[in-house]
Amino acid sequence: MSRRVVLVDGGGTNIGSVRYALERLGVDAQLVTEAARIRDATHVILPGVGAAAPGMKRLRELGLVETLRTLRQPVLGVCLGMQLLFEGSTEGDVECLGVVPGRVQKMRPGDGERIPHMGWNRLRPEKASALTEGLEPDAHAYFVHSYAAPVGPWTVASSLYAGGFSAIVQKENYCGMQFHPERSAAVGARLLNNFLRL
Repeated sequence: MSRRVVLVDGGGTNIGSVRYALERLGVDAQLVTEAARIRDATHVILPGVGAAAPGMKRLRELGLVETLRTLRQPVLGVCLGMQLLFEGSTEGDVECLGVVPGRVQKMRPGDGERIPHMGWNRLRPEKASALTEGLEPDAHAYFVHSYAAPVGPWTVASSLYAGGFSAIVQKENYCGMQFHPERSAAVGARLLNNFLRL
């Protein structure tokens, strides 16, 4: 069966760069807003940059909330897209998709740390997953965010900045990457390719 990969057009400014990263892997991902096309896809990617409340507002306006909550194929949330997979966010005190337990919180910087967290940071393996197959133990990814999800049983890899947080999550068919795989060089390409193989 051929792969039908779609990018949900939730208004995120990283959609173009995610699409280009997929093109480099030989995948022509279609940008969609229609529930039927999302349900028909083999793989669904929810990119996002910005704040949780406008992100959820956009998904509600498109009538996609229930569709995204009930998908059975592999789903990947990227950056804000990952945060929207959780039950809620303190950013605007908003209810999110609720397919991954937990609540996204504002990061609390320690001495010498600045928010937003911007730059390369190590991915710390928490448990085995096909999503991180072949990843080197000292792999680094590129982050830009001020809010983060806690570490929990769904955490595949964590990262350490202003405390520990979930960098990669997976609960059943729902996966998330807090960083930008499309800006994370070979590590990001490997992770995207692993997702496409799920």
